Amino acid sequence: MADVLTPQQRSHCMSKVKNKNTTLEVKFRKILWSRGLRYRLGRKILGKPDLVFVSAKVAVFIDGCFWHACPIHGQKPKTNTGFWSEKLAKNILRDQTVNIGLADLGWTVIRFWEHQLKDDVELCINELVRTLKDRKQNGA
Repeated sequence: MADVLTPQQRSHCMSKVKNKNTTLEVKFRKILWSRGLRYRLGRKILGKPDLVFVSAKVAVFIDGCFWHACPIHGQKPKTNTGFWSEKLAKNILRDQTVNIGLADLGWTVIRFWEHQLKDDVELCINELVRTLKDRKQNGA
């Protein structure tokens, strides 16, 4: 099925897609804050993590299923497939490069899929808490 919007209309729509402070991110942050987990936002480190725990050197990314090509929920658009295949492949490569780069700098990277936070936020919080404890015990 062809796109029903003109290229200009589609461009406008895509420019309105939020890349930070999404409803899911804000909800997750509020839960963490309410449990006494203190993080920082907007730290200028490699990859621009969604949350940073500076003293433990833990960077948290919340990856959207579409934009980061989730193997479970990622859907490839049916129009302009060449562009989207290349775009999503670059996103995956960038994520891998960021993970390696941060690890080389002594950071631990945690990536949560959008669906993980929606399906079981407690599981994600437990993983984060475990990682923070491990990092503090090991002198990060």
